[in-house]
Amino acid sequence: MSDNQIDGTPNEAGALPAPWHQCSLLSLAEDSPLDCSPDQAKVQPLPAAAQEKVQPLPAAAQEAADLPASSLASDALTAPALPPVTTSPPTGLAPVPAPQPFSAQSCRLADPRPAAHSLVCPRILLIIDTETTGLDIEQDRCIELGAILFSVPDRAVLSQVSVLFPCERNPAEAINHIPAALTSRFSNWREGLTLFSAMAAEADAVLAHNAAFDRVWFGHGLLPGLDLPWICSMDDLRWPAGRGLKPRPSLRDLALAYGIPVWAAHRALTDCIYLAQVLERCDNLESLLEKGLLPRHTYRAQVSYEERHLAKAAGFRWNEALSGAWSRTLSEEEVSDLPFPVQRIEDAQCVA
Repeated sequence: MSDNQIDGTPNEAGALPAPWHQCSLLSLAEDSPLDCSPDQAKVQPLPAAAQEKVQPLPAAAQEAADLPASSLASDALTAPALPPVTTSPPTGLAPVPAPQPFSAQSCRLADPRPAAHSLVCPRILLIIDTETTGLDIEQDRCIELGAILFSVPDRAVLSQVSVLFPCERNPAEAINHIPAALTSRFSNWREGLTLFSAMAAEADAVLAHNAAFDRVWFGHGLLPGLDLPWICSMDDLRWPAGRGLKPRPSLRDLALAYGIPVWAAHRALTDCIYLAQVLERCDNLESLLEKGLLPRHTYRAQVSYEERHLAKAAGFRWNEALSGAWSRTLSEEEVSDLPFPVQRIEDAQCVA
């Protein structure tokens, strides 16, 4: 039997099948097409327009076409099997989770200084202030929180919130003018903290005046921790010399230096408003904030008793962070501008 026959098996009628020929697609475009059917029917030539569109096979495809059928069958037997395709009926969308109750322990208190390589000017600031019943974090508590979300590029307030926390007594009422009875008249402090947490989620950094005092209350009691870098507008920002401010200005002096009238004091949101209005009028705000985020260390002023006025004028405090010495927290850039030598002090040597 010829190689072009299917096999040597008789059909149902007992006769061998008629011979057939392999056909190449390329042969269809030739002038003399091959006979491909068992009855020897002639294949009609392609029209001239169709012949022009026939492209020769690529080399790789031509090699595959020239392989014997047995080789192709062998390759098919040895090819790895594909995994079965499985389908599952479509499911509905997952239900929207219900709002979770506020938890003050859900956040950790961040390091107040970011890594040096990550220093960039914050675009959104969370300006905060607190009022408390005293100075002892173990015995006293925060009774008021004020916060403003501030856009640095736009020099504009985005949102603000003020929250009173219930307390039975307020030994600091003479300072903050918040009667303890006033704090118990409303019970919406949870909603206020929820809004505060949403504002904090949008912020790049926290700004506070005397941040060392405010920061310790977050992550303690009812206030959540803030996983953000902190900037102190009293200690970390070097306000322009032309404003006539001391190295560590009070919030009142800072507001007046920028032409902002001081109409009240010692309420949390009021103090935040003063600070936001200062930022609105500050031309070099981006530069101030970038330098305010620089890593800082505590330094001891190496001055004699007769030179103590130099340390005081530079914002150093006596017997504060370091017992029996003039000290201040500074960046390396600020240290290089001092008119007297200083010694860096490790944190373990500083008094609380």
